[in-house]
Amino acid sequence: MSEIVTLTRCDSYERSAVRSALERHLELLGGLGRFVSPGDNVLLKPNFIAPKSRRKATQTDPAVIVELARILKDFGAKPFIGDSPAWGTVRRCIRALGMEDELAGLDVAVRQLNRPRLLRVGRDGARVGISQLALDADVIINLPKFKSHRQMVATFAVKNVFGTVCGKQKAYWHFAKGKSFNEFCRFLIDIFKLLDPAVTIIDAVTVMDGPGPITGRARPLGWIIGGNDPIACEAVCCRLVGMDPLQLPMIAAADSIGFGVSRMEDIRILGDDLPPVPCQDFELPDLIPLRFSLPHVCRSIYRQAMMLARKTAP
Repeated sequence: MSEIVTLTRCDSYERSAVRSALERHLELLGGLGRFVSPGDNVLLKPNFIAPKSRRKATQTDPAVIVELARILKDFGAKPFIGDSPAWGTVRRCIRALGMEDELAGLDVAVRQLNRPRLLRVGRDGARVGISQLALDADVIINLPKFKSHRQMVATFAVKNVFGTVCGKQKAYWHFAKGKSFNEFCRFLIDIFKLLDPAVTIIDAVTVMDGPGPITGRARPLGWIIGGNDPIACEAVCCRLVGMDPLQLPMIAAADSIGFGVSRMEDIRILGDDLPPVPCQDFELPDLIPLRFSLPHVCRSIYRQAMMLARKTAP
């Protein structure tokens, strides 16, 4: 059977347009009730890598986050927003996006994904500190941003769940698992399988190309992509910008272990059709090493500790 990916044109972050697109995705995927029950605690896991304004396209746009939260609240679920940013805190990221008051008005909690619980992940049983807050959620909805990435070529779906790993452990795992694309991507896939998000909805209305994932160029693309299979979603994202899916390290690694669906002939697109001509000028980054050095990891941990110490100082 074909794997379904939903594709919807959405040319702006005007709230009614975003809500309509999200409702269409959920309907095409079988309805919200297929994934969520009234009363469920639902973690909305956006990409909050660093506290940057929405104009930078660094983070999942607030329109996507807030409108999905409204849909869930209307359904009777209990959404909360959570992440463990590489830089700063969830609160700082929310503030940079200008959505703090709106979420408070909706009574939607904002949580730093901390309280690590050590779990064995993957074939080698690596002990990874996954946030207990994420593990306790009844449902996880993955809300990544469509971005280029100087270490991974581009990130569309799977890597966003890496944000459930607490704090600067993420930098450590770049060091420990970053010897090759295959090893690191399989590690990310193992984390994704452990958390098992119910659905992925990718914000590609405005995307980032060039030297992402923080300092690239914000540029319009005009799509929202959704699905249950993150690899099928990543394959469709590749096609939107003219990439061969197997050019993406994440898809190549998934293909090597039989995780997900990566071949377009095995993917059924519902909603809008793929454009006959993909985006012609999406700029891929010049790659830098995937593996962080040990001094880099130590400096990163120190800087984050100092930042948090200043935040909590009287």
